[in-house]
Formats: sequence, structure tokens, C-alpha cells
Amino acid sequence: FGEMLKSGVLLAVSEWNNRGGVSVTGTKMKVKILWGDDRHDPREGVTIAHKFVNSGVVGVVGHFNSSVSIPASTVYAEAGVVQITPASTNPKLTEQGFSTVFRVCGRDDQQGEVAAAFIVDKLRKKRVAILHDKTTYGQGLADETKRFLGAKGIKPVFYSGIVQGDKDFTPVLTAMKQKKPEVVYFGGIHPEAILLVKQMRERLGIKADFMSGDGVFVDEYYKIAGKSAEGTYLSFSPDQSKIPEAKNIIQMHRKRFGKEVGAYTIYSYVAANLILASIAESGS
Repeated sequence: FGEMLKSGVLLAVSEWNNRGGVSVTGTKMKVKILWGDDRHDPREGVTIAHKFVNSGVVGVVGHFNSSVSIPASTVYAEAGVVQITPASTNPKLTEQGFSTVFRVCGRDDQQGEVAAAFIVDKLRKKRVAILHDKTTYGQGLADETKRFLGAKGIKPVFYSGIVQGDKDFTPVLTAMKQKKPEVVYFGGIHPEAILLVKQMRERLGIKADFMSGDGVFVDEYYKIAGKSAEGTYLSFSPDQSKIPEAKNIIQMHRKRFGKEVGAYTIYSYVAANLILASIAESGS
């Protein structure tokens, strides 16, 4: 996911610099990128936020995880630095009242509503188990899905958290299996989703549908999980390849990096362009 964010910014900045840079009060200035890897650690994210602010950055594209974006946003807001995240979907990020914090992706309450409607109206299933990874993103997404299921009269037959980074989920899956779920909904990202779905299928023979959100929308999920991942349902925004305005960036990415865009590459590209276009328009 970090590489996706990085690629989008590189493409956007390259376009601006190839045109001479950004015009500020009549002077063209080349754009310089400062990189930071927060390792999806909130404390590391705050450290990087302070580093960016002290380095004099004028805008930040990031962070990826909501659990990092939220604490880092306080640092940026206090310094008056614009932050646009391409990927942090927890609603709390943009409900803090900060005038400099934005997102270009959807929100978990949108995903939760879509997921609940899909489970009930499309799959026509009633016995739903919900798991989450106890993170700001994962639990937030799971709780939004649970809330919208409740609005449709569905109470989960099982609800539990797992620990991000653990490798064996057999105990929680065994307890879940006893509740005979028809659908297993997971709030979290792909490393745990891979292990969960493989252990569900291969160790315990659980045949329930598996569903998750944008944090699992990555090639590694189905490449590593293999047959166990077949039939997974994921919520995400519209297919980027079918959006006319996205065709040029998809082609540029393919030419420069030799592969297809990732789930958040275009979001990152848009976030960087918004920051640079705003500088150009305001001349400041």
C-alpha cells in the first residue's frame, strides 16, 4: 500500500516538474518530495509528522492507516500544513474540526452501509459473524457494518477481535464456527485476511462467505490465499479502469513502473495534484 501512495505522488510531481514546476507569484518552482515510512505505527507517524513540519513541508499526502492519520493530523493542523489522505477511511479523521485535513477516499460508514445491504439484500444471509483487527480502521469498519446490519434487523451471531500480527487464529475461528455463520465479515487489512480465510477453509472447513473492505483490495490477497480466497466479496469505490478520467494515469503508471495501478495509486495522484493545484491557484 505504501508503494501505491508513493507511485501516485511520483507521477503527479513528475508532471508538474516537467512543466517547469508550480508557479508562485509569477516564479516557477520545482516540487521536491520528502518521503516518510510510518510502518503503520501511530507513534512513528507522529514522529514523521513533526519531521515534515520542521522541514517546512507545505502539504502532506498521507498517511495510509487511519490509526496513524488521526494522531498525525493534530501535528499538521497545529502547524497549518495541509494533509490529504488517499486511504484513511475512518470518519473520525475529518470530523475533528481541522480546516486543513481532507481525504479523497470514501468513508467506513459508506462501506459499512454497502456491505450490510449486500449481505442482506444480495446474498440474502442472516447469520453473520464479524471479526476485526482492533485497529482504528479495522474495528471502525466492522462496527459500521454491524450498525447498518442492525438497522436491517440483523444481529451478528458472533463478534470478536483478533490481534494484528498474530499468525494462528484457530481458537477464535473454532468459537465462531460453533455459531454456524453464513457470512464472515472482517474489518482489517490483507495479511490477517489471508490467514483468516486460509485457516477457515483449510483447517476448519468453514464454508461461509468471506467479506471485507478496501484494506484487502490488493493482489497479494488472492495470490497468497489461493483457492481459499475464491468467492471473497470486497467493498471498494468504482473500478478505476472504467473511469474515463483515470485512463491517462493508468497508462502513465504502466509505462513508468511496468505494472497496473494499485488500489490507492490514483487517490494518491489526485491528492498530490490537489495540493499543487491549490498552491498554483492561490500563488502562495
